[in-house]
Amino acid sequence: MRYRRAVERLRMLARACDQTRRVPVDEPFLREAYVFGDLVAGADPVEQIEVVLVLNLPPEEVSWGTQPPGTAWLVDFLELDKGGVAYRWRSRRDPVANHRIHDPVRFWSLEGIDESVLEALEHRRQEDLRRPATETPAEPADVEGELRTALEHLRAVHAAYWDRKWRREHRGLSRHPEHHLWEAVQGYLDLLDVRGE
Repeated sequence: MRYRRAVERLRMLARACDQTRRVPVDEPFLREAYVFGDLVAGADPVEQIEVVLVLNLPPEEVSWGTQPPGTAWLVDFLELDKGGVAYRWRSRRDPVANHRIHDPVRFWSLEGIDESVLEALEHRRQEDLRRPATETPAEPADVEGELRTALEHLRAVHAAYWDRKWRREHRGLSRHPEHHLWEAVQGYLDLLDVRGE
C-alpha cells in the first residue's frame, strides 16, 4: 500500500485502540500499541504496517508468535484481520523489542493517541521518531527466556490438543484448535532459529 494510505490506516488503528479504554474494567486489557518496520523507515510503498500490541497478561500467556487468550475480540474490534496489518502481541512485563521487532515507536497508550508520532509519520519526519541521544534504547527481550516460554506453551497445546473441552474453548471467531497448534510450533521454531539450532 502507498505510504500515505498506511499512515491513514495507522491513525484509524490508533483511534480504535483508544476506544478500548471505554471498556469498564479496573485493569485495561490493551495497554500500548507500537509501530515498527517499513512505515517507520519511510518506505513507499509499505508492504505491511507492522504493529505490536502490549497486553495486560503475564509473559507466560503471551508466547511468541501465538494469539494469547482473550485476544480474538481485539483482533475483530481493531480490524487487524482486514489485511495490510501484521501484528504481534507482547506482555506488558516483557520488553517490546526482540529479535524481530526493532526500534518500535509507541503511537498509542492508556494516556491516549500520540499525535506527535502520527504527525511525524504523516509529514515524513522520520528523524523526529528517533530517541534523543541522552535516552538509552530499551534492551530487546531475552531469546532464551522467550524460548522457554514458547516450549512450555507448545507442550501445553500438544498435551491438550485432543481434549474435547480444550478444543471447544479454542474454537470461534474464525479460529480453530489447529491455529493454536500451528502458531505454537511456528513461534517456537522461529526462536530456535534465532538461537542458531
